[in-house]
Amino acid sequence: MDLPVASYGIAVAGGALIGLLLAVFGGGGSVLATPLLVYLVGVRDPHVAIGTAAAAVAVNALFGLATQARAGTVKWPCATVFGGAGLAGSIVGAQLAKQMDGQALLTWFGVAMAAVGISMLVPQKGLGDPGVRLTGALTLKLAPVGLVVGLAAGFFGIGGGFLIVPGLMAATGMTLTHAAASSLVSVVLFGSATSASYAASGMVDWPVFAALVAGGAAGVLASKPVVRLLAQRAVLGRRLFATLVLATAAYVIWRSLS
Repeated sequence: MDLPVASYGIAVAGGALIGLLLAVFGGGGSVLATPLLVYLVGVRDPHVAIGTAAAAVAVNALFGLATQARAGTVKWPCATVFGGAGLAGSIVGAQLAKQMDGQALLTWFGVAMAAVGISMLVPQKGLGDPGVRLTGALTLKLAPVGLVVGLAAGFFGIGGGFLIVPGLMAATGMTLTHAAASSLVSVVLFGSATSASYAASGMVDWPVFAALVAGGAAGVLASKPVVRLLAQRAVLGRRLFATLVLATAAYVIWRSLS
């Protein structure tokens, strides 16, 4: 796809914003990638936008996972079971989405965005068991939830962090910190599977992907001072971000229906 040079600059700037939001809020930021590509960068095919966004999200999540792994906050056994089960779901979800009309898919994407925004307005608790360990009973709870979340992530081409984090906490009782870190395993797997499915169908714009990833890396690096700034205003910041997501969702639904 031939795009103006300015479009790649917008992709870099948008990627930086998404990377910053992901680093600051831990989930929900990736859902802005597809609307950014469709309405600002100029990627006309919604399927190409979703495939490209999924690939970029997977790479950015991998950077974040490496950081969390060094910090020792990833619960690898639980994360592996959840992500492994969801991997199959994400492949099925991506195949279903590719068969849907692009405008109809954007409408449902807007609905998913609204769900993300609403979920971010729900107060989060940091209590939980920091020493949680995988057991047979936990495996039976984690796998079905992971499968369903993976299906949604693959269908909408989003990281799914806003679903993965509460899913991990509900199934295992782990803390919010460990759930947010462990969720990145699933985000990497779901995004990789989804983007691979779209890439096999020629639905990934690789130059735009590179611009998003470059911007995302810059956003992650710039997030540290923002995190410190919002340390005492975390609730306010999250509400403002949720409002942005909800407003974008309304715009996506309006544009796709009109």
